[in-house]
Amino acid sequence: MQYPRIFPVVVATLVLVTQVLVFPVANAQTDFKIGFVDPVRLIEQAPQGVKALANLEDEFRSRDQELKVHHEKIQEMEAELEKNILVMDATSAQARQRDIENHKRRLARSQQEAREDYNLRRNEELAKLQALVREVIVEIARAGAFDLVVEQAVYVSDAINITDLVLERLAELR
Repeated sequence: MQYPRIFPVVVATLVLVTQVLVFPVANAQTDFKIGFVDPVRLIEQAPQGVKALANLEDEFRSRDQELKVHHEKIQEMEAELEKNILVMDATSAQARQRDIENHKRRLARSQQEAREDYNLRRNEELAKLQALVREVIVEIARAGAFDLVVEQAVYVSDAINITDLVLERLAELR
């Protein structure tokens, strides 16, 4: 089988185009300064996050106490019913059982509302913290002349991990 005369010209052109396109990209990559931050570690260890969590716990402590008191009251009601059920008439026992079930439903609704309220507030605080962390990362990236800062990677060497630097800066901002 004979190849047309143009085949060597096409191959040479492809080789030339490949060299022109690939080699400058490979050379340009060596000039990039890349950093990595661990977002989970930043959120967990940032002093602002620790403080926000403590404030949330304080904010919801009284509500949790109310829920615990309500739970204990239901347990007392159940214990009393169990203790006296043999001496009670069936109508009274059923009425008390319905009352206990109503209290349990109200408690379950209150617990669900409390969880939703807590999660909503926690998400608000987390959004504030994430915005602050992003600002600090951008500040450090600009000051350090970074070309790229990433948050997810399969492998990261300590040489490009700037998480500790960001945490130090966050500690200064307290």
